[in-house]
Amino acid sequence: MAIPGSDARTALGRQGDVETVVGRRGSVDSPHRSQVLTTNVGLQIPAGLSFENWENTGRRLSGIINSSSWWLGDWLVYGKDHYSDRYERGIRAAGLRYQTLRNYAWVSRCFAIDRRRASLSFQHHAEVASLPAPEQEHWLDQCEAHEWSTKQLRKAVRLAQESENGEDRDTEPTQRLAVPIGRMRRWHTAASHAGIDLEEWVLVTLDSAAEEILTG
Repeated sequence: MAIPGSDARTALGRQGDVETVVGRRGSVDSPHRSQVLTTNVGLQIPAGLSFENWENTGRRLSGIINSSSWWLGDWLVYGKDHYSDRYERGIRAAGLRYQTLRNYAWVSRCFAIDRRRASLSFQHHAEVASLPAPEQEHWLDQCEAHEWSTKQLRKAVRLAQESENGEDRDTEPTQRLAVPIGRMRRWHTAASHAGIDLEEWVLVTLDSAAEEILTG
């Protein structure tokens, strides 16, 4: 099975398992030092694999995992739209459980292909799939601009929703913090660039710093 968007090639394994060659372009005829094979039960990694090829393999595998969520989602949406009477039978025949894939189909239906951001993960899109399209675009723009993780995105969206709904009544009283005017201006500028108000920016930034320290 050829993998779109990569240099992968395929070969039929001895036991009928599909093996995908993940290596450098043109490496099919070269020694196996630069080839990593994916099989149905794991990776075949050659001895002496260079760091460059090991790192490149990780990038491709990560891309395949992210893309496969979109692929499965689109496959499910197409089946639902075209074969509603045989849809579940097709899923079972493929050995898949719809219950676990339902989220893929939902997110794929929420984002047409031309609205999907290749620079962001499937999970980034899933975090904002329930929002109106303009808000989806806003938050995905912020993720691209500031390289937010899905955790940072989730916190920013939650804080924005809580602020909008006035759900800050349960916050604990805190001491006042004296902040030099120059630093406050800098914080305002950073919050403006992030596309959120100052309070949300401070909370997201402090939460992110605390998370890094506590889990580091």
